[in-house]
Amino acid sequence: MRKTEIVPWSKEWAELYASEERILKELFRDELVDIFHIGSTSVKSIGYAKPIIDILLVVSNIEHVDLYNEKMRSLGYEPRGENGISGRRYFPKGKEKRTHHVHIYEVGNENIEKHLSFKNYLLNNPEEAKKYGELKLVLAKQFPIDTHRYQKEKEAFVNELVEKSLKWSFFNN
Repeated sequence: MRKTEIVPWSKEWAELYASEERILKELFRDELVDIFHIGSTSVKSIGYAKPIIDILLVVSNIEHVDLYNEKMRSLGYEPRGENGISGRRYFPKGKEKRTHHVHIYEVGNENIEKHLSFKNYLLNNPEEAKKYGELKLVLAKQFPIDTHRYQKEKEAFVNELVEKSLKWSFFNN
């Protein structure tokens, strides 16, 4: 069973992202439109995160991503298809000790804006980011060996932040 591990923010996460970005850009070069470091490891002011690098790829055709499943496996990623989110392709890396999550969407998918607005909102609202980090710490202590419960318990707070971030993004772009 995977453990919910929350650690202090590390500048190493940007380096881990950059290294993986180079590999993924090369692999998906014919499909790739854009690539982003997202999630808590991309926002220093959160203060704490699971040490898993979340990467968002934007591609021209989501159906073509399935053709890369074997190449992704060779890099240590596990192809999970949509994994509960329509229009997404999801690839975790590291089995029980996850190191990366790759989320792939086709240009125009609403989840791209949600992820990027969330990140930008937290970058521009450090007090909100700090509250999110503190919640992660509390929940990790409460549910150290139940990652699903950890996720479920922070869901309402995250959904509220997503709504705030979309409104903020609308008025700040």
